[in-house]
Amino acid sequence: MNCPGVILMRIVSANLNGIRSAASKGFFDWLETSGADVVCIQETKAQEHQLDLLHRPDGWHTYFFDAVKPGYSGTAIFSRQKPDAVRTGLGFDICDTQGRWIEADFGPLTVVSLYLPSGSADEAAQARKDLFLGELMPRMKEWRKQGRQMVICGDWNIVHKEIDIKNWKGNQKNSGCLPHERAWLTTLFDEVGYVDAFRVVNQEPEQYTWWSNRGQAYANNVGWRIDYQVVSPDLKDKIISTSIYKDVKFSDHAPLILDYKL
Repeated sequence: MNCPGVILMRIVSANLNGIRSAASKGFFDWLETSGADVVCIQETKAQEHQLDLLHRPDGWHTYFFDAVKPGYSGTAIFSRQKPDAVRTGLGFDICDTQGRWIEADFGPLTVVSLYLPSGSADEAAQARKDLFLGELMPRMKEWRKQGRQMVICGDWNIVHKEIDIKNWKGNQKNSGCLPHERAWLTTLFDEVGYVDAFRVVNQEPEQYTWWSNRGQAYANNVGWRIDYQVVSPDLKDKIISTSIYKDVKFSDHAPLILDYKL
């Protein structure tokens, strides 16, 4: 996707809710036609040794960060270009033992696949999510001070504003739409300076990336926008376009696609 003097990069974020399950639904067939340069995957739900060549397709450099617990969590980055470096983890338990952060450098750009915990199971799960948020924010602030050029893709498990969820009033007491979680995102964007890349180029309502498996949520588009590409402010003017891929349902999330001109 290169032009003279310009690098065009298509980055995809996709929570697959099981990479093997998504493969059986045609994810890797779609990947070959997607035009993607970098793909950030969340919830691989597999150990790397369990994956065969189907899950490491030709023409892609593949990097996995597995959870210690088999069949749980996990992140991955697939890229057409070999990264300059790949790193995993952030140095605290809930992130590193559950495979929730993997990053790759492409020149000055760092692309991240993040799977932020869900707090929906019970109070203990919410406490773990809040701990993760508390650990992540100072790191985000430090990276801004360093001037790191970053695209942090992933399932953030938080909606930001009313426009980002179908049932706003009915979810105010539910994890993912709690006031303090949304305030955390507001701080990240408005005070620390990161940018919600999707909203730079698409301000339309009902642009969701996740739907409950209950009832007819997907058919009726009763969804949540909880998958983001959060970018450093130097990339705001580099965002060309965005889309949410819904032609084929690979999981309860839809792939989020962003094109950048670097």
